[in-house]
Parts: sequence; structure tokens; C-alpha cells
Amino acid sequence: MDADVVEAVNALTTRWAKTLEPGNTVVSGLGLWPLLALLATAADEPGRTELADAAGVEPDGAAAKALELVSAIEESADLHAALGVWVHQQLKLSESFDSVVPAALTGALTGDLSADKAKLDAWAAEHTDGLIREMPIEVTPDLAVVLASALSLRTTWTRPFKEQIKRVYDGPWSGGSWHWLERSDQDLDAVRLHENGLTVITVQGDADVDVLLGIGASGAAQPEVLAGLLEASAKPEDGQPGGALIQQGQPGHEVAPAIKIGLTTSSGPELKLSLPSFSVKVEHDLLAQRELFGLTTVTTDPGPSGHFSAISPEPLVVGQAKQTVLARFFATGFEAAAVTAMGLMRASMPTNQERRLDVELDRPFGFVAVLRESRLPVVAGWIDQPTEPE
Repeated sequence: MDADVVEAVNALTTRWAKTLEPGNTVVSGLGLWPLLALLATAADEPGRTELADAAGVEPDGAAAKALELVSAIEESADLHAALGVWVHQQLKLSESFDSVVPAALTGALTGDLSADKAKLDAWAAEHTDGLIREMPIEVTPDLAVVLASALSLRTTWTRPFKEQIKRVYDGPWSGGSWHWLERSDQDLDAVRLHENGLTVITVQGDADVDVLLGIGASGAAQPEVLAGLLEASAKPEDGQPGGALIQQGQPGHEVAPAIKIGLTTSSGPELKLSLPSFSVKVEHDLLAQRELFGLTTVTTDPGPSGHFSAISPEPLVVGQAKQTVLARFFATGFEAAAVTAMGLMRASMPTNQERRLDVELDRPFGFVAVLRESRLPVVAGWIDQPTEPE
């Protein structure tokens, strides 16, 4: 897999994570990145540069890198990805369209809103193994192009957790009883203390996916913890390993955030991990942070030339950009899914406002038909009342 693309996806995810509101949440920079890359290649300036900067890639080769990334993901045992593009059947396409979007990825929007919605929803469900059943954008009459990515991840822990109900007596969760997970094993180095003061725990899946858990000192801000965890995820060998931490301090002493020295009756040193199970599902409106994602220019009135001449000569504007994403951590494994979609809408053309005469025939009237040049009357008549009932 292209290391530069991995770094670019991590950078996008980190920037996004730093902006998140407090509370349970989840995002997928990986789900968004291919769409930004595709649009970067298809866009005209200045939107082209904005999108490329957000994706961290050169615009000329961005679409190709997006396709390569999805293809590389498909080699994973636990993680799956798909890209899809749907074009309204009445939209005129540019000659360069196929060089941006391969025909194999392209489907049709018919203009039948119910049928088109059902088609998009079915694609989302199929490519997330049923975890997400709806495309996050709205199907409207002016929807001309839909670009979407889907991710699904399912992994099983190499060592499952035991489940219990636990009541918490101290800290921000005090007074509540929670569904809790706990396990012990001898892999001390699954936990590491990083220089930024972050404790990172790696929970291994049985194929090719791990889940990293990160916690800072009490009172550490959410954006810094998430950014630190993403940084640590790129450097798994950094920091002090658990094998060194266990030699520090006395029983009961905290040697790192969320890590105390304990005692065990096992034959050797152990790592005991306990945490609440969790399930988080969030929908993000990406246009609420359009500057962050390089969408500032391409969401504005494009004028007669449009923003995406590589897609269509008709003026198009990004009118919708959303992501639905979920994550579940439970006793036997972890699953996650994300569907990210962008809708390119037909831009309304400016019209002149002029004076007019409004004529309404709302009482009996006559009519005559004539040949234009000879003025020969063909038929003539009178309408005393309308003839077609409601």
C-alpha cells in the first residue's frame, strides 16, 4: 500500500479529529479521502487545489491513487472497501469522464426518486455487510452525480474478553453500572507509554486488523488524545513498553495514565485490561466544515462554466456531503462501517427579472385556428366552460 497515501489519510483523520465536539463520536477519514481525491482530479481551479491540499495529494494522479487504495484494501481479510459513482442519465458527460471514473464504478440515476434512493441504499447495505442500510445523502430532483465510498470491518479478538456488569464509584462515570469487558494475558508490550503522556493499548484481531485504545492523564482534552493516538498508530514501536513499565513503582502506584501496578497469583507477569463495551453511530455533515475538507470553492455558485468540467460541461456544485459511521467494541471482537457520500447538483442558472403581463382566461372565451400565411380559418369555437374535470 502506498505509504504516502497512508500518511495523507492519517493527516486528514487527525485534522478532523481535532475539530470534533466533546462526547461519543466516530469518524472515518479513510472513507472520505477517496472522494476528495476523485474530486480533486475532476475539479477546476481554484477548487482543484483546495481539494488536493485537503487530500494531501497531487491532483493529476489523485483519482488513480484513490482507486489503488480501494484495491489495496480489498486484499485485507477483515477490511473491505468499495467506490461507486452514479450519474443522472440525462446529464451530458465530458469526454474526459472515463479517465477520472472507470466505467466499472459508474451507475445511473433515473430521476425516479424512490427507485434511485432504493438503489443507493441497497449499495450501502451490500458494501457494509448490512451495518449501514442507507446512503446518507438525500435524493432530490436536482441531484446529478453521487460519489460514495463504503467501508466495512469485522475482526475477532485473538483472546476474547469476559463480560460482566460493573458499577463505577469514582470519576466522571461514578454512580453508574455499565456493561464491562475484562481479560488478562501475558503480552505486557501490548501497552505502551508514549512521550506525549498517552497510554496506548493494542487489542489484536485474529487476522489483519488491530484496535488501538488511547487514554491521557485525567483532564486531557479529547482533541489532543485523539491526535496523539493517531500519531501513535503510525509508530507502533515508539514509547515505553509494558515490560519496562511493570518494573516501575510499587503495588498501587500509577506508572502511566490508567495504569497501576497490581498483584497476581499467575505464574508470570500479566496485563489485565478492562473497559466498557461500546457502540457508537454518528452522521456527519461535512459541509459544516467545508474549509477543513477543501470544499469551500466547489460548494459555491460555479457560474456558467461549472466546477467540474472533467465530469460534465453542465455547471455542477457540491450540494451534499455526509458520512454515516459506526463502531462497536464487544467481548469477542470489533466491527465498524462507514458510508461517505457527496452529491453534485445541477447549479441553477441565473435568470433576468423583467416586467410581464399576466393574462388569465377564467370565464367563457372563443377561439379560431388559421393558416398563418393565408389567414384561412380552419376551425373556430367557443369555450363556455372547461371540459376536463379534475
